[in-house]
Amino acid sequence: MEIVQPNHIYLMDCREGMRLMPEACVDLIVTDPPFAIEFSAKRSNYNRKAGRVLDGYNEIPQQEYYEFTLSWMQEAYRVLKETGSMYVFSGWNNLRDILNALEEIGFITVNHIIWKYQFGVFTKRRFVSSHYHCLYVCKDDSQRRFYTESRYPADARDTEGRSLRYQDMEDVWVIPREYWNGDFKTPTKLPAELVKKILQYSSREGDLVLDPFLGSGQVAVVAKQMGRQYLGFEIVPEYYEFAQRRLEEGVYRIKATESDGAELTLPLD
Repeated sequence: MEIVQPNHIYLMDCREGMRLMPEACVDLIVTDPPFAIEFSAKRSNYNRKAGRVLDGYNEIPQQEYYEFTLSWMQEAYRVLKETGSMYVFSGWNNLRDILNALEEIGFITVNHIIWKYQFGVFTKRRFVSSHYHCLYVCKDDSQRRFYTESRYPADARDTEGRSLRYQDMEDVWVIPREYWNGDFKTPTKLPAELVKKILQYSSREGDLVLDPFLGSGQVAVVAKQMGRQYLGFEIVPEYYEFAQRRLEEGVYRIKATESDGAELTLPLD
């Protein structure tokens, strides 16, 4: 296969795909790898209808998770620029494997971000998990680009006189999950506002943004609408086709009833 090209997504294993990429060509990696927690993609929590959740979620066996993580991160390290950054999302269950792999490969941790969403799954015998971890890392902290001014000017204040920039740059992010009622969806996806915030702080227009685990195409869709180049890999045909349709048709959500067509371009302002 020829070297993969920017502004395309590919139906293939990301490890194979990244091997076809030149060294140090990516400005930003944003990804949400498989969980390795025996996740049930069709479960009906959050009142979602299983018929609207696309089939094919591919899980990694627990005993293979560390080696799997190590293998894709090695390629991610190779293709990332010295000036670039990577954001990796993880639940708490396998966070140790993520952290150990990052350290073994040589990534430098910049921040350990907590994404707090509105509610988690109901539990009876333990506290409810209602957050994800996001590891913000780089190859060379002295060269890493970060755009402090990208969202709020230094003098911006809220109604109580507090700095909006300071609040926005704290390492706990309270951003609601998105529930696409009546639309096709994959079982997991990052909210557009979360992806947008990362792209604003760690990339500029024209930069190349990579998602090795594309899923619904959320990172690629938001990157495209924000004027970035995108690139992604996905091994599940249903998810790949879903993401490809969103990108080709320039839409954010796709109605579950085909006769209704696609709708809702993403508001970024």
